[in-house]
Amino acid sequence: MNIRDFIHIIKHTNLFNTISSEELVQLFTSPNYEIKEYNKNKVIYLQNEKCTTLDIILKGSIIVQKIDTNGNVLTISTFSTGDVIGGNLIFANTNTYPMTVASRSSCIILHINKDLILELCQKNRNFLIEFIKSISDKTIILTNKIKSISMKTIRQCILDFLTYEYYIQKTSKIILPVSKKDLAERIGVQRPSLLRELNKMRRDGLIEYDAHSITIKDVEFIKKN
Repeated sequence: MNIRDFIHIIKHTNLFNTISSEELVQLFTSPNYEIKEYNKNKVIYLQNEKCTTLDIILKGSIIVQKIDTNGNVLTISTFSTGDVIGGNLIFANTNTYPMTVASRSSCIILHINKDLILELCQKNRNFLIEFIKSISDKTIILTNKIKSISMKTIRQCILDFLTYEYYIQKTSKIILPVSKKDLAERIGVQRPSLLRELNKMRRDGLIEYDAHSITIKDVEFIKKN
């Protein structure tokens, strides 16, 4: 794949938006980068694998997940076309991925070598500023995710989800924007655990649910929690 085919995407990322298309073509010369294509549900980086490149998603989306010893999958975040990953790890003393990175859909990723990143940080002030911002943003995403789940029960996480969707969809019948498997991963539990809690909430008269929706029966209770 030719870098010229993706210059318009690279140019619109914050890291490279002050660099002209012609300069970008000159910057990206072998062996400074590699463009790779990944099929859907392909592991891109295993947990504990070393981070040696800064990556830009040129097409598709990826997902960052933590899998514990019990098989519970926690979805930390998803990234799509134009997003950057690896910046918070590439220069770290322990530069290994703490979680698994996989393709959520078929995707194409630009892998940029460390030497080119160093060169750009030294020569381009805007690139350096945006690189630091990118690192900070990834830290905030992880911190907020940990805060949101660390002290909450499964029911509390479900209530948070329902409260958010209630105000977004403006109806007590919440059409699920994700599958129950994806919802379980967001909360950080296995799907059977999520379904057990949904059944308890149904018995408690809080909700009704089917394959595609959850209906809030006690809206005031949801609002208070």
